[in-house]
Amino acid sequence: MEIICNQNELNNAIQLVSKAVASRPTHPILANILLTADQGTNKISLTGFDLNLGIQTSFDGTVKNSGAITIPAKLLSEIVNKLPNETPVSLEVDENLDNILIKSDRGSFNLKGIPSDDYPNLPFVESGTSLNIDPSSFLKAVKSTIFATSNDDSKQLLTGVNFTFKQNYLESASTDGHRLAVALIGNDEEYTVNKDKPPINQDDFSVTIPTRSLREIEKLVSLKSSENSIKLFYDKGQVVFISSNQIITTRTLEGTYPNYSQLLPDTFSKIFNFKTKKLIEALERIAVLADQQSSVVKIKIDNTDLASISADAQDIGNANELIPVSYSGENFDIAFNVRYLLEGLKIIYSENVLLKCNLPTTPAVFVPEDNLNSFTYLVMPVQVRS
Repeated sequence: MEIICNQNELNNAIQLVSKAVASRPTHPILANILLTADQGTNKISLTGFDLNLGIQTSFDGTVKNSGAITIPAKLLSEIVNKLPNETPVSLEVDENLDNILIKSDRGSFNLKGIPSDDYPNLPFVESGTSLNIDPSSFLKAVKSTIFATSNDDSKQLLTGVNFTFKQNYLESASTDGHRLAVALIGNDEEYTVNKDKPPINQDDFSVTIPTRSLREIEKLVSLKSSENSIKLFYDKGQVVFISSNQIITTRTLEGTYPNYSQLLPDTFSKIFNFKTKKLIEALERIAVLADQQSSVVKIKIDNTDLASISADAQDIGNANELIPVSYSGENFDIAFNVRYLLEGLKIIYSENVLLKCNLPTTPAVFVPEDNLNSFTYLVMPVQVRS
């Protein structure tokens, strides 16, 4: 195999697929990147695959001889990254010795590769469900919910985002057991799902994608947000996203995702209306003290048109701030983890946000005032001793 390509294009491709290279490989070849070159199309492809997440990208170059080899990812990344920007880079492979010669105008490197024969094939879904997804809508669904996934591997199903694709909208949801984020994205004009091969006896298609994989998919979709659609395939626990020159494949989290709609209260006895920006800014200031100890912030609302936001850090100090609120009713006190509040509120882009509650010990819900159904953020309050 012999190729010549641009340093910047090669480096970008290596950085992209390296995200899917195993950090603790069960087999030496999984620490490598698969490089393939096709003389007929002058296409150079790189692949990283840790058996759970796979990323493949391709770009144009000069292919003098076709071939394939796997190269140690870490070494290749460090070498190419340090070569002069935008300069030509050539790779020649002696397939008898599995020796890789990398040359630039500054010098050369010799690396030992592993034959590509043993490199696992990326799973390609040939049957099952096929969807066309709108990149901007999918991106919005991811950003609205990925922050609330669990980090606890013992709750494996909660370490990802659950997506339900319907005929004209997308619903995404995530929970870590302490909070729940649900987003409804799109309408007939903005988001349409086309099912080439819909599942049998199933109106809606639902899948749970691991957070780690989703962060890489999010990057791919961000780069392709100008495209009309990205293809999604799903079958037998595997999801594949395909754009013009990139493929990401990931295992799904198997099991029935919790019926989160049952967690949302039907009615609320208390509804508070805050200016979203003012509430976020006040919480960020109070968080300076709250984060010193328990991360707990208290919200106290009485008959005035002001709410008190406060935090106490024993032996360190305390903080208190008053912000406007629209509410008519009895005095009410409630406390939350300040980080949970901030992460959810920063997803809400409406001018005003509603805080809906019943009791200081039952789930509270934040929703945007101008589009109540687009995003729902449920948070369990913290019980504070008086």
